Amino acid sequence: MKGSIGHFTLISAKILRHMAEVILMPRLSDTMTEGVIAAWHKKVGDTVKKGDLLAEIETDKATMELESYKDGTLLHVGIDKGGKLQVDDLLAIVGAPGEDISALLGSTKTATKKEEPAQTPSPSATASTPATTQALDISKMDEVVLMPRLSDTMEVGVIAAWHKNVGDTVKKGEVLAEIETDKATMELESYKNGTLLHIGAQKGEKIPVNGLLCIIGEKGKVDVDAIVAAVNAGMVTTNAAATPDDSQPALAEASTTTAVTTQPATASSENGRVKASPLAKKLAAEKGIDISTVSGSGDGGRIIKADIDKYKPSATAAPAAKAPAFTVTGQEGYTDIPNSQMRNVIAKRLGESKFSAPHFYLTMEINMDNAMVARAQLNELSPVKISFNDMVVKAVALALRQHPAINSSWLGDKIRRYSHIHIGIAVAIEDGLIVPVVRFADQKTLPQIAAESKELAGKAKNKKLQPNEFTGNTFTISNLGMMDIDEFTAIINPPDSCIMAVGRIKEVVVRKGDGFGVSNVMKVTLSCDHRSVDGASGAAFLQTFKKYLENPITMLL
Repeated sequence: MKGSIGHFTLISAKILRHMAEVILMPRLSDTMTEGVIAAWHKKVGDTVKKGDLLAEIETDKATMELESYKDGTLLHVGIDKGGKLQVDDLLAIVGAPGEDISALLGSTKTATKKEEPAQTPSPSATASTPATTQALDISKMDEVVLMPRLSDTMEVGVIAAWHKNVGDTVKKGEVLAEIETDKATMELESYKNGTLLHIGAQKGEKIPVNGLLCIIGEKGKVDVDAIVAAVNAGMVTTNAAATPDDSQPALAEASTTTAVTTQPATASSENGRVKASPLAKKLAAEKGIDISTVSGSGDGGRIIKADIDKYKPSATAAPAAKAPAFTVTGQEGYTDIPNSQMRNVIAKRLGESKFSAPHFYLTMEINMDNAMVARAQLNELSPVKISFNDMVVKAVALALRQHPAINSSWLGDKIRRYSHIHIGIAVAIEDGLIVPVVRFADQKTLPQIAAESKELAGKAKNKKLQPNEFTGNTFTISNLGMMDIDEFTAIINPPDSCIMAVGRIKEVVVRKGDGFGVSNVMKVTLSCDHRSVDGASGAAFLQTFKKYLENPITMLL
């Protein structure tokens, strides 16, 4: 599902003494550094009205729609479909028909791109200079392709597959390789024509962000050995430092060179994924077509728009059934499964949380008899089925109103207490864990929370969450009750100060009056960061939370 960009960066036309206005690549999240043009909905010379869709921009998390803020004519686009732009690079210019925009183009280049020295040494000339006296500046070498940062948390990329071999001719737009990040597998396309002269790693190996990925140029005119030797020796100069993976040699410290364009990929048929263009994927989803059953006519079997348009379900044969692999009985064995990039990030962030934040735990048992009766009555009237987890979200949000110390973050030299209440709900997906956020949960009704939670969980499992849908949590809930877990402790999800672990509802025998009876109870455990939350504060919060769940009618007042 695509979001709409309501605001984007502008350079004032009045300042530049022009009627036209420059649109720069917007920052779609706090950590975004670049965007890929998935599609242009207007072309140069077209009339544009305020609110018209100009383009679709792909980030590592989602595809966003860019709307025009004014009326005019599209006079210039900064890059064609499939191209990549850094944040604040020139995206488009909108103005009056026939207007002279040469000054705007010049001013924008000055503002958004660093000027190169008047005399830039050729690669061969630079390489001939002794490494001890002068270092190579690979960030300015057109032939060098560095590993791009394809997500906000990416530190290394794994080569899932190479589509070209050293010595192969490469054309602009052809897929060079597939890169696995912590979020997805992305296709890497060439930005230029040439020959693939060198690759920085083999299939399955890691390259740190800004490490040497490959070299594309004209054979015999690029000193590949000098570039590789300089990189391996660390004798390079760059614009920004990269943090290489500990398992890799020291590589070049460089800002990401805009040498390639990337787009989400379902990869090759070799590893169970399907190669398709973003537009083909979009059309297949809109038409309800299983894209894995479509034959591709593009480069290397890539599925394109024409394949979707011509697709006929009756002509598609059912996939052949595969028999399970035979295993010899009685033999010892094991399988090493390489960590996905998402799993590596989970390990790093939660490891830092566990060992840097002093956790303490508070467990409470809650009688759910009244909650079960109230839920049944509410679901007779609610347009959306309300779950027990929805009731937990509402009770937590209302309790946070009364205990703001719990709704906080530790920032080192200060504690930040939030006036808004955004509840994160941990959702397990195939590659790991993600936390979609119900914003302003204390102000929403139970049916609203139920509908939003269901929608967010569906997006999370399909990796279609927008950036604002999985960031900004002030408190997190992790519920394993549906998996028959009685109770557990959860690791705090930064930047929260607390996380609540919710167990299953089970029947227990209790004393009732002069005899005994059965009650439904649920255990919850609150993990607290002792730097920002004290034991008494956490206990008081749980007492309020318990009152809401044991008397659900109070949540409706």
